[in-house]
Amino acid sequence: MNASPLPQWKLRRRTLLPVVQGGMGVGVSAHRLAGSVAALGALGTLSSVDLRHHHPDLLARTDGCRDAGQLNRVNLIALDREIGKALALAGNRGAIAVNVMKAVAVHADYVRQACASGAHAIVMGAGLPLDLPELTRDYPEVALIPILSDTRGVGIVVKKWMRRQRIPDAIIIEHPRYAGGHLGATRAEDIGDPRFDFVRVLEEIPALLRALGLESEKIPLIAAGGIHRHDQVRALLDMGAAAVQVGTAFAVTAEGDAHPEFKRVLAEARPEDIVSFMSVAGLPARAVLTPWLRNYLRREKALQSHAKADPRRCVQGLNCLTACGLRDGIAAAGQFCIDTRLAHALHGDVKKGLFFRGSEPLPFGKAIRPVAELLDYLLSDIVPAGAA
Repeated sequence: MNASPLPQWKLRRRTLLPVVQGGMGVGVSAHRLAGSVAALGALGTLSSVDLRHHHPDLLARTDGCRDAGQLNRVNLIALDREIGKALALAGNRGAIAVNVMKAVAVHADYVRQACASGAHAIVMGAGLPLDLPELTRDYPEVALIPILSDTRGVGIVVKKWMRRQRIPDAIIIEHPRYAGGHLGATRAEDIGDPRFDFVRVLEEIPALLRALGLESEKIPLIAAGGIHRHDQVRALLDMGAAAVQVGTAFAVTAEGDAHPEFKRVLAEARPEDIVSFMSVAGLPARAVLTPWLRNYLRREKALQSHAKADPRRCVQGLNCLTACGLRDGIAAAGQFCIDTRLAHALHGDVKKGLFFRGSEPLPFGKAIRPVAELLDYLLSDIVPAGAA
């Protein structure tokens, strides 16, 4: 990898390249991807959800199991293993973060395990991470990074944290119009609201922080969503971002932890194949229109009209989400088991999987290239031969 002409940024005592690899579950960003990104001097991120899918012995231990407690204990073992492997691969370069969804029922367990296992940072989104300082009070050296989408959300979180004598070590600002997976808007029709635009939030948030008596330059802002070109990275840094976060482009790299077929589906998706819909967590989401998703959307209204609260509808007994449209009978939310569908995608099952993806083109088109080449392009505008 070539030296970057763009300025680096600091996360606690670590100096990092200004590209962050986003966390992607289930198992899409595990130790291989996160560790490879960190080894090159950037922030690599593990997704904490259901990492047992990368460990055959743990899958065997939970085959047919519907005990949520046992499933959670096994997933914590998997998380510990994956963090250890990522740290070893990084070799004390860059930094390793763990993404924990606030919407996950056992998010507190994942946060504490990530800290105990040596993660350098906790990233939390899919809900306001108001309790994150309390969960990490025994690990003051761990950096805390909330994922938010607008100035109002930042204000709520920062004011709450300040009452606990803590401020964010960085803030990821994710634009729901472009990001993949769960989106930072409460309603699908709000995805394109101007309040999420980078030019606006990158001006408003520093002003908000200063109004709260904080030194805004000490809280780096990381722009996320739709970033796939070098000129975008440079423009966002010129606007005041310290770094950018990229998800889908890292998911399809050679070091990505998902099955090759998963990478092919994401890389070959046409713009018209990428759709937004209401996820089972009650948030808008964006994914590739695969056979399963096409069939689900065709039946969505009928399924929602028959929504009913029934714990037996939790397919795996995992009870992974605090609120689940299928299990809890929430008619406005999705009516499917998200963990099952994401696991199918991880293993490359196009017929059964839910393949989350951002809306924008990939830097190298359909080509699957190494992490180093992706970083070279985003940071230095270097396009490797045969990459497009």
